[in-house]
Amino acid sequence: MNYYERFFKPFFDVIVSLFGMVIFMPLFLLVAFCLLISNKGNVFFTQERVGKNERIFKVFKFKTMTDETDHHNNLLSDEKRLTWIGKVIRSLSLDELPQLLNVVMLDMSLIGPRPLLVEYLPYYSAEQKRRHKIKPGITGWAQVNGRNLLNWDKRFEFDTWYVDHVSFLVDQKILFLTIRKVFLREGISPHDRVTMPTFIEYKKSKSNG
Repeated sequence: MNYYERFFKPFFDVIVSLFGMVIFMPLFLLVAFCLLISNKGNVFFTQERVGKNERIFKVFKFKTMTDETDHHNNLLSDEKRLTWIGKVIRSLSLDELPQLLNVVMLDMSLIGPRPLLVEYLPYYSAEQKRRHKIKPGITGWAQVNGRNLLNWDKRFEFDTWYVDHVSFLVDQKILFLTIRKVFLREGISPHDRVTMPTFIEYKKSKSNG
């Protein structure tokens, strides 16, 4: 672990996140109000994710999907549960705003591999597990190099590359490219569905193919 990663990066994360929470508070309240109306009171989505050294924590996001189920009490597909306001929020990447709180709580960093589901843990290779050597981030090297248009193997390659190349200059480059991606609204979802396949679905498709 280099000096930047150990000392400056955590300090920078917290200061920038606190500043961001103040600056974006009007936008935060506007999004929360819109979701309060469209989701009938359900504004936030919380879920257990895997952090540094495989420590489990709860990630915060704005809730862009309903909890609608079929007659067997199974959740409907993502396409059917994603609300129109949810599509707008996702297209502008505003659903990630509450994760600034995760950064302040020291569970996440501004930049790092995205925090993934706990259920994925048994499916990682030894190389892929290296992504957990550092804190997960709101944005990362994979997000600015294709985001959800990448397949899982390529995403993990970018994640582990970042683990080996954490530096101030790399982080500034990722921040700049993230802002560009958000404004251009690139890589939000695959062309044939509103969310990308899960890692487990991807592993099964590879084994069956």
